[in-house]
Amino acid sequence: MLSKPSNFVTLAIVLVAIAGCGGSGSSTNSKSASTSASTTATTQAPTSTSTSAAAPAAAAVKITAATVPGLGPVLVNAQGRTLYIFEPDHHQKVTCVSSCAAVWPPVTLPAGAKPTPTGSVKQSLLGSDPNPSGGHVVTYAGWPLYTYVGDAAPGQAHGQALNLNGGLWYVISPAGKVITKKP
Repeated sequence: MLSKPSNFVTLAIVLVAIAGCGGSGSSTNSKSASTSASTTATTQAPTSTSTSAAAPAAAAVKITAATVPGLGPVLVNAQGRTLYIFEPDHHQKVTCVSSCAAVWPPVTLPAGAKPTPTGSVKQSLLGSDPNPSGGHVVTYAGWPLYTYVGDAAPGQAHGQALNLNGGLWYVISPAGKVITKKP
């Protein structure tokens, strides 16, 4: 009987870890991550068993800026992970799906959530586009935003100027300018 709760806790930790790696899930996966986060919160703090405590966290997806050596100020997510645009999106729509999205997870919006700027990020440039895989992806200056699995820590931009998964990947500045130089 002890093995089932251990498996459940392990599953909850894995789901939370996946959700923290860039929010690559569709709205269904976001719901699972939210449920897992509630379960993890319940495990860590037994007095907080209400799932409504997790609801306000899903109300916003924060986009901010950080300085990356060799590139200057670029957009990053709330965890400090560098955000990229995909040139084949043509400043219009999400085209990185399936195996591409496994390497370049899109910044997804859970149902009812809004992209929220912090720091020098401009609210007027934030938006969202439909994700062919379901849900919506955060956009900036019309470009869908993605993280890169090759960036293991905040401040890294290993995906900058890579020609991978059918096109070039670049960072974007808080002013909405695509930065094409290599660091």
